[in-house]
Amino acid sequence: MNKHAIKFAPMTLAMMCANASAAVTLYDDDTHSVTTDLLVNVFYTNSSSDRLSDFNDPNSNKISRDQSRVRIGFLPNYIGFNFKTEVNDLKIGARSSFWVTLNDTDNNRGAEGLGTRSGIDVRQFYATIESDWGQVLLGKDFGLFSRSNILTDELLLGHGQSSDYYGLIDGGNVSFGNIGSGYTYPFPKAQMTYRTPDLSGFQIAVGVMDPSKKSANSSEDSPRFESEITYTGEFDTVDFKAYINGVTQSSKDSNGTVDSDGLGGGVRVGFGGLALNASGFSTTGLGDVAGLDTIVSTEKTKSDGYLLQGSYTFDSERFVLSYGNTEVDTDGTKTLEYENKAVAWFHTVNSNLTLVAEYNRTEVNEGNTEKNNTYALGAVVTF
Repeated sequence: MNKHAIKFAPMTLAMMCANASAAVTLYDDDTHSVTTDLLVNVFYTNSSSDRLSDFNDPNSNKISRDQSRVRIGFLPNYIGFNFKTEVNDLKIGARSSFWVTLNDTDNNRGAEGLGTRSGIDVRQFYATIESDWGQVLLGKDFGLFSRSNILTDELLLGHGQSSDYYGLIDGGNVSFGNIGSGYTYPFPKAQMTYRTPDLSGFQIAVGVMDPSKKSANSSEDSPRFESEITYTGEFDTVDFKAYINGVTQSSKDSNGTVDSDGLGGGVRVGFGGLALNASGFSTTGLGDVAGLDTIVSTEKTKSDGYLLQGSYTFDSERFVLSYGNTEVDTDGTKTLEYENKAVAWFHTVNSNLTLVAEYNRTEVNEGNTEKNNTYALGAVVTF
């Protein structure tokens, strides 16, 4: 895997996407309930990549590679368990979820007697306390910054981009979807988050979260703070959602202090079978793929990205067009431009089964660093 490659943990937002309401009841009485939900997806993919042999040297040789794989898509496969009870005026809840990959890189398969090395990853383990005053979440869950950007992605149940620049062609985990080409990933974090009740369509969330470190010996005098304001409403036949989210933190070591800040937002409008989705973000001192969780930058590093999408649904069919772009500047000089164009067809067989056909065209630095074409055919099963 090249030096830009990231061992990316399985994407773990499935329970909040389409079919999120699907669940199987394990236990239910007047005071307690336990349910479980599950997602399995698998894709046949064929990718064709033309890229520099050395991503850091624009004068290096070009190499081409075609690769066929059977792999998971943007979302991993997971099983989750949900707990609910009510004591006096308090609603107590909890969720634990466990995520697995289906595929392994050729280099890892069976290596050192470790079998297929399909990792089991816990991305959520939290409790909630809720009443008329709102909800408090305690534990591990996804961050608030970029949360709605990724949840409103029309390709959330699809495959997404898999360029060699981030080591994704042979990656043993998920593809990136539009991470790095339109938004950053809201990594799960230890947190204490308060959400207001619904305020005529508005909801405010504020979280105190475990900070990320600039280096192994860095110090963080304050936690990371993340927040999000969302508005959802229906106007006759029009569905509308708008949101704005942000993050701030500081990390200091012997080489200095990095103050990291980010702002994101977006709008999604649906009417009839048509949906239009636009989101964007701007950050300083943050990574362009995983935000604070891969701090290697300084305050002079700035990232900006946006995602534009349109979809049309009729009967059992949904068609999606998508364009995402992220640019990274350091000292006022553009050091990276990463874009992904995609078209996808989703066919709903029933409430538990969706078939997917998708094409992604990824270009790094306007195609001078890499051009990648990925075709994917797959199925998504939910319970």
